[in-house]
Amino acid sequence: MIFAQTDKKIRVMLTAFRDGLQSVFGGKVRVGDILPAMQAAAGMGVRHFEFGGGARYQAPYFYAGEDPFACMDQMRDAVGPGADLQILTRSVSGVTLTTQQLKALEMQARLMKKHGTTIDRNFDFMNDVDNLVKTGQPIVDAGMHHQVCVAMMGLPYLSDRVHTPEFYIRVVEKLLASGIHFDSVCMKDASGTTDPHTCYETAKGLKKILPPEIPLSMHTHDTASMAVACYMAGIAGGVDSVDLSVRPMASGTSQPDVRSMWHALKGTGYSLDIDASKMGELEKLLDEALKEYDFNPVTTTADARVVNFPMPGGAIGPNVHMMAEAGILNRYSEVLAEFPEVVRAGGAWTSVTPGSQQYWLQAFNNVLHGRWKKIDAGYGRAVLGYFGRTPEAPDPEVIKIAAEQLKLEPFTGDPLEKAPDSLVIAEAALSERMLPLTEENIFLVASAIVPGKNMELNEGIRLLTGKARINLPLKAKGQPAEIAPVVTVPAAPATFTGPVTTQCTVVEGGVTRNFRITIEAPAGTSAGVAVAPAVGTVAPAPATGQRTPVFSPFEGKVELVEISVKTGDAVQQGQVVAAVEAMKAKHDVRAPCAGLVVEIHASLGSEVSASKPILTIGG
Repeated sequence: MIFAQTDKKIRVMLTAFRDGLQSVFGGKVRVGDILPAMQAAAGMGVRHFEFGGGARYQAPYFYAGEDPFACMDQMRDAVGPGADLQILTRSVSGVTLTTQQLKALEMQARLMKKHGTTIDRNFDFMNDVDNLVKTGQPIVDAGMHHQVCVAMMGLPYLSDRVHTPEFYIRVVEKLLASGIHFDSVCMKDASGTTDPHTCYETAKGLKKILPPEIPLSMHTHDTASMAVACYMAGIAGGVDSVDLSVRPMASGTSQPDVRSMWHALKGTGYSLDIDASKMGELEKLLDEALKEYDFNPVTTTADARVVNFPMPGGAIGPNVHMMAEAGILNRYSEVLAEFPEVVRAGGAWTSVTPGSQQYWLQAFNNVLHGRWKKIDAGYGRAVLGYFGRTPEAPDPEVIKIAAEQLKLEPFTGDPLEKAPDSLVIAEAALSERMLPLTEENIFLVASAIVPGKNMELNEGIRLLTGKARINLPLKAKGQPAEIAPVVTVPAAPATFTGPVTTQCTVVEGGVTRNFRITIEAPAGTSAGVAVAPAVGTVAPAPATGQRTPVFSPFEGKVELVEISVKTGDAVQQGQVVAAVEAMKAKHDVRAPCAGLVVEIHASLGSEVSASKPILTIGG
């Protein structure tokens, strides 16, 4: 039982308006829906909010058609000038998912300060101190409070070398020796998998080496129902500040509710600097604000399995939403089961964005394609050293496979110097489209750049040209199901002399399943066999009667990001003819047969599925 010899106030950062939204909805929430609750929270005396960075920088313009900088301005207006507004940044990646050059991170810091940020919490998923030092300096130069992190997690395999109290304390010792200015330190566990004993020993060890004026914060998630126990252990070890939320944006994959922590601290001499008695009123406001949104039980329910697959609460939400969209949520458990292997083989970096997404996508690829048959570009680059030094040496065989598949050599230099110049690329894209070259516009485009992705599909370009996609997890309103357009077919029967492949959709018990069906010509027939055309199917080619539609490999809705052929092109069986984006990764679409492209049905950027053909190949 913890007990304070003298009364001590524990500072609270309210995460409901950033990490809560990210953990529960993947950040896909309109800012206007939450502003009244945020303003009310400030009126209740809340003085420290998390409000931006992480996925809540990207989500407004990726999914809601909103400018994230305008959203930040509105949130600052809602809470007034006196509240602390905190963001989350990812070291060499900033608020993006790829490495950036230092000048891009300097622009990011200026913009975050300009649009209301007072505190920048900066972490490195490798716990690479060189990365933390170099990316922390722009935060200091911009005039924000610099909170540096040790990125924690519970390993899904046994090791006494990394992710121990001694390992985390060494990170901060190196930061102190580096001379970089920081105003506070955070023990950040994005997956909620660090055990209470490690939290206690780490906090105790850090308080011994930190100057007394440097406060120690702690962040965790309640995914494994351990958050309050870990916070209690951290507070016993000397933690000064914790992150909490409020229902319906609390617990599950998010942070514990203020009221849970308040109750746990009763009689200990510790208390919170936030009025727990007012959280019921704030909860009602949030319930009303989010009544149109569809809460997924996977993100709002605790899952003890996470101790064996350290996946951040803030990443489980987006990934579950993406898997559901793609129609592959039934493979969720298989992906989780692959986690320990990708963590071990990768080098045990902390499972927090972008590292968590790299783990996730590699586990996903291992399930879909076979172990190490397809190396995710981010995972491979991390294994090869392009994000910094891994805590443990990666598996040599995986290094070899990644180098071969990605055609990259292992790298031991500075990730910031190896990063592409995203600002130059963004400026060229804006100039080509005669869009204003403001720092905000440049950064919006630069931070959405993905290598190999068509610039027309860049979310910054889409937002600035009025073509932003809206994809919010709203409750269905009973609209009739979308009906695919009927393709006109000739009235006369067609003939075929070879197999015909088509698509069949079966709905049974509320479950939709899609099948590809191939019809062979009757054995022993030499002449063409007459077949009556079916309504809604693709018309057979006049030459042989064979037309084969080409579909996305995913049953659900995914975005078409590449079309590699045009009408009239000859293609071979197995040739890549298009690509779709699912789970933030590009997936090839291959021709199921040889022939000529007779029609392209979908356009770049449109949503396709296993029931909507991308193109048709004729014999």
